[in-house]
Amino acid sequence: MKILLLPILFFAASLLSGASDFEKGAAYYKNRHEGAQGIKASTENIDKAIHHFQKAIKEPAFELESAVYLLQCYYYKAEFAIQDIAEKKRIFNDGKALGSQYIELYPENVKFRYWYLVNLGSWAQVYGILTAAREGVADQMKTHSEKIIELDAAYQDGGGYFMLGAVHYKSPYIPFILSWPDNDDAIKYLQKAHDTGTATLNQKNYLAQALYKDGEKDKAKQLLNEVIGSDPLPENLVEELDDIREAKEILAGY
Repeated sequence: MKILLLPILFFAASLLSGASDFEKGAAYYKNRHEGAQGIKASTENIDKAIHHFQKAIKEPAFELESAVYLLQCYYYKAEFAIQDIAEKKRIFNDGKALGSQYIELYPENVKFRYWYLVNLGSWAQVYGILTAAREGVADQMKTHSEKIIELDAAYQDGGGYFMLGAVHYKSPYIPFILSWPDNDDAIKYLQKAHDTGTATLNQKNYLAQALYKDGEKDKAKQLLNEVIGSDPLPENLVEELDDIREAKEILAGY
């Protein structure tokens, strides 16, 4: 088997050696899960992807897609491959700055808004509630989520609905400062996300928590058990293994 495999590996390597930086970056990103130990991702392929996309972004033909990929890479690396908080902050800052830059340049591009919010949400988690409040993160997420829905409600399986529902669920109600977060709205938008395209494990986890908070405990537990019983998709292996871990922890707490 090893003898048969060697020519295939050499052939794949030769193809990649003649590829553009964008194509190399996309190939490494696609295989970002290689070398992972459970939910702890390896930095090897994602670092290579970032390296190639940082070169490809300087080429006009590949700039926009490379920028989107970089936002995805920064999120994946900081969220799943890095444990050091200071390093996480640095990477999420890179994602936050890049997303903001491209939203300003291309305000009608739904991809930039969505992946900016993915980075911003994780940025808020590592920096904490007070810093996020000072930066107005909740209001930003609400505004961008509503714009995503306006531009393309189906993008990322209802990603705009999901982001809007998640920010309603996670943001604290603060009279006269942050008065719009509402769990009923969280359920409404998270359910819309769940029903748009293919419901993701992350969407189910959030919807379950909002439902449980509203007293719908049986429905919440059913959703969590669906997540726990899922087989992670190979292309999203680390992310979905983490969703399954989270569902187990949430259910154990109930």
